[in-house]
Amino acid sequence: MNVRPPLDGNLSIFGAQWGDEGKGKVVDFFCENVDIVVRFAGGNNAGHTLVVGGLEVAVHLLPSGAVRPSAICVLGAGMVIDPSALLEEMQMLADVGCSLDAKRLKLSSRAQLVLPYHRQIDALREGGPNAIGTTKRGIGPAYEDKAARRGLRAGDLRDGASLRAKLERAIADVTPQIVAAGGQPPELVPLFDALAAQAETLRPHITETEPLLARWMRGGKRVLFEGAQGAMLDIDHGTYPFVTSSTTLPAGACAGAGVAPRALGAIVGVSKAYVTRVGAGPMPSELDEAESERLRSHGGEFGATTGRARRCGWLDLPALRHALTVSGADYLALTKLDVLAAFERIKVCEAYMLDGERLAIDAFPASADELARATPVYREMAGFAGISGDERSFEALPQTARDFIAYVEQALELPVCLVSIGPQRDATIVRS
Repeated sequence: MNVRPPLDGNLSIFGAQWGDEGKGKVVDFFCENVDIVVRFAGGNNAGHTLVVGGLEVAVHLLPSGAVRPSAICVLGAGMVIDPSALLEEMQMLADVGCSLDAKRLKLSSRAQLVLPYHRQIDALREGGPNAIGTTKRGIGPAYEDKAARRGLRAGDLRDGASLRAKLERAIADVTPQIVAAGGQPPELVPLFDALAAQAETLRPHITETEPLLARWMRGGKRVLFEGAQGAMLDIDHGTYPFVTSSTTLPAGACAGAGVAPRALGAIVGVSKAYVTRVGAGPMPSELDEAESERLRSHGGEFGATTGRARRCGWLDLPALRHALTVSGADYLALTKLDVLAAFERIKVCEAYMLDGERLAIDAFPASADELARATPVYREMAGFAGISGDERSFEALPQTARDFIAYVEQALELPVCLVSIGPQRDATIVRS
């Protein structure tokens, strides 16, 4: 059995929990061997924190590969792009020596735009009784406009006259719902002026990325498809309705990047050695506040995008098995193994009890109401005391950590190809 993905083909990396799994570091690690990195869905509601040269860098729209000087970065058609946020992020990377010119950053002309009124609608909804814990970045409303065929796309930034006319129509569409929710209607002139100024900088990056990707792959270029959020937040297969508004699974890369399924290559799911979640929604293995705070403090579990404290729990194998199954994963990467070194004893949720019945590991409830009633069946194990962060092989890890990895592999029927034992780039162990 192969225990690591091949380094001579394409690769797809996705989050296998509720986001915040450490995808950024895993993507950055594998970017050393690729030519192109593609983000295919989501917006700046995602956040990947990287440590490069001793500096901590958080990217939200740009692929994690942006910090690799040799990688071309593509923002695909399936994304929703806030122009102001993208420009801020590009400047932030330029300030740390990672400039992205038009050759290195390609923005699909088909990607949707997130505009100020989308953020306004999101914030108004989250202030009401039906809040679900979004980041208030306007992502859901932007995807709603896309589905309703009234959204503006990045390609619209290339034509000022057309942009103004489309913006005027869009404002007329959204004004009634904003006013009904107690907000002030958007003003056309200042919004258009700001967008026109942003377009001047972004225009050189906007192109039809789909034929570019096809041409590059025909020429032998290696592509890494980078997911955002996590599989448990997928609009179809996540804990609906407490989910994001896009497809977060590797299959979403096909539509979101405009490539054939065979282009995805090996698929790697990323999971922490425990579990976290931001926002509302069921989470069966969630700890009580005191235990959660202990795990949170050891793991630094605060959102890269919002700074919100993450809810924490023990590793949830039924949820992880579901995520890996619907994603078609070939391998699993385990991150933050070092955090569990602070605990003498740890637990793993290996099944759920629901209404007096023990469910099989692959019987993950589709209903959020059922999942909220599910109680975890735990296996208790020894903690990983002895991890120093200097280990560079599986054999160098404490026996308790190796036993944990073997147990996870057996339960999930999937090889663990990589473990992370610290935030630094070199605190990464890959199976040989």
